[in-house]
Amino acid sequence: MPLVRIDVNQGRTPEQLQALSRGIHDAIVAEYGIPERDYFHVLTEHPAGQILAQDAGLGFERTPGVLMIQIFTQAGRSQAAKQSLFAAIAEKLAATGVAGEDVFIGYVENTAGDWSFGFGRAQYVTGELGVPSK
Repeated sequence: MPLVRIDVNQGRTPEQLQALSRGIHDAIVAEYGIPERDYFHVLTEHPAGQILAQDAGLGFERTPGVLMIQIFTQAGRSQAAKQSLFAAIAEKLAATGVAGEDVFIGYVENTAGDWSFGFGRAQYVTGELGVPSK
């Protein structure tokens, strides 16, 4: 049930964009055990100069192939689980040609009551969907 936003610079083919999204999703499915159909991604392409991503003082350079990934999901997973997810995403993206220094992930946690999957209802609260276990 994570919602994933992926921001990239323009220049990739539709097939490359799909492979990026699929790699991230496959990592989340494998690491968190979510259902395959919990696939909610927004891919946004930006003209050159609209993604600014330096190294935060870590001593490396990013390329124009940088991905800014935001993962919105329910709170409760351990730091070890998150780190495992980050590593799995980097591994899946490496298989598509994305360098490790170009994988930037922001992880945002919320609660079951913060989601509506349609019809203006909070399905985790109404019981229409079972709250995922951690």
